[in-house]
Amino acid sequence: MKSELLAVLNEAYPEYVSGEKLSILLHCSRTAVWKHIKNLQEEGYQIKAVRNKGYLLESSPSLYSGHAVASRLIKGNLPYQIRFYPELLSTQNEAQRLAMEGAEEGTVVIADKQTKGRGRLGREWESSMGTGLAVSLILKPDVPAYKAPQLTLVAAVSVVKAIEQITGVKAEIKWPNDLLIEGKKVCGILTEMQADPDRIKSVIVGIGLNVNETVFPEHLHHIAASLSGFADSPPERAQLAAAVLNQFAEDYELYKQSGFAGVKAEWESYSCTLGRKIQVRQNGSYINGTAEAVDSQGVLKLRDKDGILHSIVSGDIEIS
Repeated sequence: MKSELLAVLNEAYPEYVSGEKLSILLHCSRTAVWKHIKNLQEEGYQIKAVRNKGYLLESSPSLYSGHAVASRLIKGNLPYQIRFYPELLSTQNEAQRLAMEGAEEGTVVIADKQTKGRGRLGREWESSMGTGLAVSLILKPDVPAYKAPQLTLVAAVSVVKAIEQITGVKAEIKWPNDLLIEGKKVCGILTEMQADPDRIKSVIVGIGLNVNETVFPEHLHHIAASLSGFADSPPERAQLAAAVLNQFAEDYELYKQSGFAGVKAEWESYSCTLGRKIQVRQNGSYINGTAEAVDSQGVLKLRDKDGILHSIVSGDIEIS
């Protein structure tokens, strides 16, 4: 009940919500609403109560709302429009729907809770309320369709820099779309495109970042981790989300001017893939070798044991 109450107050900010409206939305009595408000106040949430107006969430230990993110954004080249949802099946699906309806570049879909999120190859990526970042960003770059996957690499650079800026923790990039800390995955990036034969209509860049998760499915225990497990103190999600968006706005502008080459050196400096023995899986077959480089298009160059240099445009990799 308290999480639902917080979600309503978060979404309403900076407006008051009456006790009557809360009782209707939460299907409980106004007395029950008042008791939950008192409990939240005791937990550190600053909730202002005004007669004939209702309740206003002024601040909280970890206030996460569209306003909390938007108020931290720096005005720049990418005019962000935040769409915040307490819960969604998938931020990617919602962003795709909005893009098809004509949403502008810079529209950002954020969900506090995501129940059917997905990563590459249809893999699940869920975010429980209060635990992670689930963010999808609508872009409309004037580039050929084959270059759209480069935005995954650009976003990875932005997220690594934002994480270090907010927490001091250094993450690494595993080509093409994972961020690792001490070898464990904390973030995945999914780029999806809507296009006509001759032009890109929109690109949706989805970012899923484990921030405060403490419980992972059994099959992920040994490979997944949460950012809070490495930071000195739990990161504030609104601050982290804004840092990611602010950094991406800078890197995206550089990308539009110079292509992936504009961020290539930074990507290489954060990479945990280059120079390593890796195995690439593509369409059920495997290629083993050493990851030598990424080129100016973001293509991974792998040299096998016979000295043959392979160009890897996409695929899953395992690092030896």
